Amino acid sequence: QLQLVESGGGLVQPGGSLRLSCTASRFTLYNYAIGWFRQAPGKEREGVSCISSSGSNTNYVDSVKGRFTISRDNAKNTVYLQMNSLEPEDTALYYCAADVSIICDTRPDLYDYWGQGTQVTVSS
Repeated sequence: QLQLVESGGGLVQPGGSLRLSCTASRFTLYNYAIGWFRQAPGKEREGVSCISSSGSNTNYVDSVKGRFTISRDNAKNTVYLQMNSLEPEDTALYYCAADVSIICDTRPDLYDYWGQGTQVTVSS
């Protein structure tokens, strides 16, 4: 079964940057659309961004447009989420998810495979 692993989270001051990575062991992500999601305490899981298997289609939730960039390097079997100009409201547990049957979507219920998450905390 496809297992996803996120990394790159941490504590950063407002205005700072982090780059999250999503990779898989024993499986290639080449054929999978990848989504990034986040969940803050007491809130529902929210779709942040997605990228198609080829990388030609991307989408972002309005609150991160212009600040976050999703990309993928299929040679490295990794999908990235570059997060700039971070705000305290971005604090959450960030997950990546994969699905082979969609193009690019930020609805979490469409994804079959999930990682365990990486914590992002934006605070001074």
